Amino acid sequence: MHEIIHPRVSAIRKLSIIIPAYNEAATISTILDKVSGTQLDFGIEKEIIVINDCSTDDTDRTINDYIHNNPQAGIAYFSHSSNQGKGGAIHTGIQKATGDYLIIQDADLEYDPADYNAMLLPIIKANADVVYGSRFLGGSAHRILFFWHTIGNRFLTFLSNMCTNLNLTDMETGYKMFRTSIIQQMPLQEKRFGFEPEVTARISRFRGIRIYEVGISYYGRTFQEGKKNRMEGWRQGTVLHYQV
Repeated sequence: MHEIIHPRVSAIRKLSIIIPAYNEAATISTILDKVSGTQLDFGIEKEIIVINDCSTDDTDRTINDYIHNNPQAGIAYFSHSSNQGKGGAIHTGIQKATGDYLIIQDADLEYDPADYNAMLLPIIKANADVVYGSRFLGGSAHRILFFWHTIGNRFLTFLSNMCTNLNLTDMETGYKMFRTSIIQQMPLQEKRFGFEPEVTARISRFRGIRIYEVGISYYGRTFQEGKKNRMEGWRQGTVLHYQV
């Protein structure tokens, strides 16, 4: 088990924003506009890292056009020559990150970068190491979708909490903010949607780690609107695999 040595005062100068993208030509420009236009509090800088996971649509051309037309955004762009899955794209982003903390931003429009500052508060005020953005806390906007999908997310969070002895309300959230020095030393293996339970299981093994949750907004999509299946890792028993 790893042990966290906390600095006396939380110092965060730069936040790395990792955007994995696969066949997101329809939304990637919009999310880049939102991320680029979000002002972080406390004078924190942004580092935007986009990873194209061998998309088969116009994602590559769209990203390159955006970078050409918006050089001030300072986007670092990496492209996989073969599809490695969402987890694989996130691994690449984690390796490239140079910020004090990092957050994963899906290329769709389900999560709002305006919530970054709310997630940064526990880092600034309480020296948090990890902050989860919960869709089930607080009074932020939350699109009403499917009952069984919500029950499934809550059940998977329950299973995760049983295995990790954490008390999260939303393990499956797409918004997770990490101290970069911690996540870069994790031997992450899951290349697809199993990333969420794996990283949660691994952070639970750090003695003294400070984990917070804050409520975020959620603008979910239906499968007809392009939502991808995120339950894949669980069918393989991911949490149990990484905890036993």
